[in-house]
Amino acid sequence: MTQTISINDSGRLQLTPLEIPSRLLLGPGPSNAHPTVLQAMNTSPVGHLDPAFLALMDEIQSLLRYYVWQTENPLTIAVSGTGTAAMEATIANAVEPGDVVLIGVAGYFGNRLIDMAGRYGADVRTITKPWGQVFNLDELQTALKTHRPTILALVHAETSTGARQPLEGVADLCGEFGTLLLVDSVTSLGGVPLFLDAWGVDLAYSCSQKGLGCPPGASPFTMSLRAVEKLQQRQTKVANWYLDMLLLGKYWGAERTYHHTAPINLYYALREALRLLAEEGLANSWQRHQKNVECLWQGLENLGLSMHVEQEYRLPTLTTVRIPTGVDGKAIARQLLNEHNIEIGGGLGELAGKVWRVGLMGFNSRKESVDQLLAALRQVLPK
Repeated sequence: MTQTISINDSGRLQLTPLEIPSRLLLGPGPSNAHPTVLQAMNTSPVGHLDPAFLALMDEIQSLLRYYVWQTENPLTIAVSGTGTAAMEATIANAVEPGDVVLIGVAGYFGNRLIDMAGRYGADVRTITKPWGQVFNLDELQTALKTHRPTILALVHAETSTGARQPLEGVADLCGEFGTLLLVDSVTSLGGVPLFLDAWGVDLAYSCSQKGLGCPPGASPFTMSLRAVEKLQQRQTKVANWYLDMLLLGKYWGAERTYHHTAPINLYYALREALRLLAEEGLANSWQRHQKNVECLWQGLENLGLSMHVEQEYRLPTLTTVRIPTGVDGKAIARQLLNEHNIEIGGGLGELAGKVWRVGLMGFNSRKESVDQLLAALRQVLPK
């Protein structure tokens, strides 16, 4: 992006109009939004209490419940903020000071949950695995018996490693100890099979800019009836006013009580992204993501590259690719960006400098995206 700033003869600041390069975003997020979604953002805003906007909010809730998350949870909304805001909303509402919160850590975002839960006064306990691996039911059962937590928090799709945590059977274990199951679905929603009610998930959050193919800023959030009951029985107020679901629930619910000025145009975009996903069919979207990522894996292997995560647990939305010995990973990523307008991500935390992170999410999960990236890699990788 080039900017020219100057002072004219009248002493006024002059700045060239905004110019942003067109990129193919194949990193860990954001992904490119569908043209229909971008068009929706250009619609003139109405007031955040306008009947037309309130009706749109109802549509967003229904689409999230029945066409995306597979849940009957009444308290299912979009938080006005990025996925991290939805993550914090989950912790802020579910955690009271002194609650034992057991967090599965196998990547960067497990560690972020630790930090957030600690800030809200939780008695944080952890179970850990090497980055890129997942927890099995025996390991989780042992940890639950040892710590008997109020909440078990797991990252379904670890964005730093590209690993998918199996969730089937976890809620049965939680039920033995009266534990709520909290799930991070930031990089799985829309692109990876996820059944909140069937799997017994009590709290979940996500984002708009990955599998949903929408700009960031309107982030899905849901609480089961059990989780809402815990919220209503709190002995202390939710420490974060802006993210307090007792207040937000009245804005999204029948009362329509003013809470904040919603990002109107972002909700337009989210509504259209959810509509497109519902029209495609969620199972079809899952299949599309899986089909395209398998083409990517095969193409990368043909280039002599290997993946960091075992195939059984790899995400169809995000792949971690090992950087070959002797290759400057950052230089390759810069070359892809500068010469081919393709963005890929580098490693985080323990995987920094060791992997590239390649996302095929939402609108970007297409054969054309795979072909374009592989063709560019053939040119920039050292022989």
